[in-house]
Amino acid sequence: MWGEKFRMAKKWVLCFMVVLMAASLLAACTSNNTGSNGNKGNKGANTEQSPSPAATVKAEIAPEAPMLAELVKAGTLKPVEERMPVKEDIMIEPVFEEIGQYGGEWNFPWNGPDDKWGISMATEEAMFRFKEDGTSVEPNVAKGYDVNADATEYKIYLRQGMKWSDGVPFTADDVIFYWEHMLIPETFGKALYDCYYSVDPVTGEKARAEIVKVDDYTVKVTFKHPSVLFLERLAIDNKWFFAPAHYYKTILPEFIGEEAALAKAKEYGFEDLKNFGIWTGYYYWLYPQRPTLRAWVAKNDMNSDRFIMERNPYYFKTDSEGQQLPYMDRIVLTKMQDKSHKLLETMAGHVEVGSFDFTDYTVLKENEAKGNYRVIPWSTPNWSSTGVQLNQTTEDPKLRALFQDIRFREALSLAADRKEISEIITNGLGEASQASIQKGLPNYQEGWSNQWAAYDTDGAAKLLDEIGLKWDAAHKYRTFADGSDLTLTIYREDPSDNEKFIELIRKYYEGVGLKTDVKIVDQGSFFDLKYANKIPVTVKTVSVLNVAFRPDELVPLRVITPWFGHYGLYTSSQGKEGVKPEGDVAKILEDWDKLKASKTKEEVQKWTDDIIKLHQKNQWVIGYTAPTPGLVVARNDVRNVPSLIASDETRYIGHAHPAQFFIKK
Repeated sequence: MWGEKFRMAKKWVLCFMVVLMAASLLAACTSNNTGSNGNKGNKGANTEQSPSPAATVKAEIAPEAPMLAELVKAGTLKPVEERMPVKEDIMIEPVFEEIGQYGGEWNFPWNGPDDKWGISMATEEAMFRFKEDGTSVEPNVAKGYDVNADATEYKIYLRQGMKWSDGVPFTADDVIFYWEHMLIPETFGKALYDCYYSVDPVTGEKARAEIVKVDDYTVKVTFKHPSVLFLERLAIDNKWFFAPAHYYKTILPEFIGEEAALAKAKEYGFEDLKNFGIWTGYYYWLYPQRPTLRAWVAKNDMNSDRFIMERNPYYFKTDSEGQQLPYMDRIVLTKMQDKSHKLLETMAGHVEVGSFDFTDYTVLKENEAKGNYRVIPWSTPNWSSTGVQLNQTTEDPKLRALFQDIRFREALSLAADRKEISEIITNGLGEASQASIQKGLPNYQEGWSNQWAAYDTDGAAKLLDEIGLKWDAAHKYRTFADGSDLTLTIYREDPSDNEKFIELIRKYYEGVGLKTDVKIVDQGSFFDLKYANKIPVTVKTVSVLNVAFRPDELVPLRVITPWFGHYGLYTSSQGKEGVKPEGDVAKILEDWDKLKASKTKEEVQKWTDDIIKLHQKNQWVIGYTAPTPGLVVARNDVRNVPSLIASDETRYIGHAHPAQFFIKK
């Protein structure tokens, strides 16, 4: 019974990918130049997304949620017309199914502050966001933009009268402040994002953009060299290209002095300014004190058993009937200790909308009617559904040399029975396959999915012999050539990594003589260990919608993906820290710089293909089964929940624009 349902789900995903292929890189690379095709100099020529039929009605002054109307009546909140942008600058958010109703709560499972990214993506408001098909971007916080003919100058237009959640006006000063006092000095611990650099097509020299205020609602970004993908890269690298200047001037040492700033840090629970800057600057959505542009605002301590985010009275969007969004009054984040707890709560109907991976498909479908919810498959641009990454810069020099040997990666690939993994882990939906780009996505390479995909333990053993790995006295485990212990330590990020898959991998690896250990760490510790270059092996795949848009998992620009470890730190620190890339990894960075210097869509295509072919050649990311859909579970009374692309680029559930979710009464 379930085999047929899995096959139907697979058919759905393939159909989606065919549609996605039709909106290819060509469209993506030309979309950001529309301002120069007859619109150059026309202020705000590229404004708003093309509205759906549900969003063609011009917004009137927005009515508001009852809870806000009561505050207005009591005199503790300004009237709605004074809280929103001027009428013509209000953003009309298309609804997926129907105009919604106010009220209710979204019960959102989480594991506490270390589990910060799920709620961030669900509530994020980017300067520019990805369109529904994921191929290009549209204005969001921004009202519009203009770009000149050679993509060296962008004017970004903001919404007049827009306000932060505390009622203070949001203007170009907040963009310039963020650029000058947070991005450039690395206030929140991040090096300046790659999207702000252009590359000389001849010398390869990188030049930082200049960003200036034109007027209260316009900023200009100027590049020395063409940057044809700036808006797409901005939508990925630095979505929140702004910060409330009035707030940070009360906490940053630059403005109040180190002593006063340290006192502020202690009020927030920090003993040092570094972590204070990181958490309030980078993970700002967790702090009630910090004003935001998001639909919901933190109201209490993030460490509480129930962390609450409540509707923003100054939110800048309405539906097509002029009702101020969001529809739901608040999001209640309830601590759940593990994945099984979240699953049980969802099946009991206690979670309005939740996300799951495909390993939970069977149990969720079996309880769909009983739990009064629906399971909605979302396609993914993953390279595989089960995979392994070896850190190419791992600290142990002998392990590093081994991991960098392509024969060792091939041996690990041949050692596993992909058909068994497919049946046990994906119930047959994720077919035996190497980690590779799916057909229908940009840069697909014919035949890649079959590379090193046979189950061949003899072939694996031959490769390990060629490398020079010996056997211990009991002929049970392999050792290094000098006889020293060889152990592969897989770090598992509990609860997100699949325990059953890891046990299978351990069985296969030990079957060819490779002793394998497993360490389980929480999300926060995994993140810290990754940045410290202390994760040698992990069970991760990569998910890339388009390498031209988001290179981070494939190009070592910063510390983010385990396979390239501290190559990324070397790049982000401009050679001051980390491990210098060599060989094909260095070639990837060269190709990326050439891609960034591209002047045409054909050039972009060439260099993205070259980057992908280097990944195909080296197989730094090993996969065992083809991708499976992501799952969104929505209670049946929750409406306006679509089926889209589940990717980091599009921000997973945030891509559905949750401000338009509502509970139907």
